[in-house]
Amino acid sequence: MQFPSTSRVRAAFFLALGACFPVARPDGGKGLLQVGMAAPDFTGSAIDGGPATLFALRGRAAVVYFYPKDGTPGCTREACAFRDTFKKYEARQVVIFGVSRDSEKSHREFRAEHELPFLLVADEEGSVARAYGVPGAFGMTARVTFLVGKDGRIARVWPDVDPSVHADEVLAAIDATERP
Repeated sequence: MQFPSTSRVRAAFFLALGACFPVARPDGGKGLLQVGMAAPDFTGSAIDGGPATLFALRGRAAVVYFYPKDGTPGCTREACAFRDTFKKYEARQVVIFGVSRDSEKSHREFRAEHELPFLLVADEEGSVARAYGVPGAFGMTARVTFLVGKDGRIARVWPDVDPSVHADEVLAAIDATERP
């Protein structure tokens, strides 16, 4: 049986502790953005290395998922689940942004190692996480997902995510919102 390293346990503890306190957002609010609020813009790195902004993709729904760290077991499971269901998201014209405090270089390596076909955002200073009210500690953000509607407003928030099944949960929510 393999036990997590002390530093990972400590980081998880402090990340959970940080999640107990609402984050002050730049818009003056506190805590996670709520359903109906405007989604803040940000820029991610497209597969070809060029920039892609949330606002430039207005008219399409978007999944903005925050995760703690490239290459960790839960984050890899979550990213690979989005990868494995990516064609279903494409068929629904939904864009996926994975956001973490990792560097652009780390994202390139993570994307290449796991053949991730979606956008990753290097939020090294934590400004995107703060704009969305996502808590963090020790250079990592909490695992939170936002579904942004075609109108650029938050349509759904998942403040507590199981990385193994989350990609399917989000697809089900997208399908539910598109039903008449």
